[in-house]
Amino acid sequence: GSPITTEERRLRDKKHLNDITAARLPPLHHAPAKLLPIEESIAIQIQQKEAYEEMQAKLAAQKLAERLNIKMLRFEPEGEASMQYREVRDED
Repeated sequence: GSPITTEERRLRDKKHLNDITAARLPPLHHAPAKLLPIEESIAIQIQQKEAYEEMQAKLAAQKLAERLNIKMLRFEPEGEASMQYREVRDED
């Protein structure tokens, strides 16, 4: 037969694959990977590490509070609670 180009071969293989299976690749929702400068990569890694450690600290504090039955209540020194103790005086 006549020699076929790589483009024709790719189209033929793709058509054959479409005849065999209904499986399709999912659509690409994100931009393709890109190269980053090493400085930017290090900055991102440090930021992610700090966020991870902060989340771990919050989780550890929450677990410790649950284990010790510590209840965190709201403290409002200038809120309604402080108004209850003030004396009512007439301006007359």
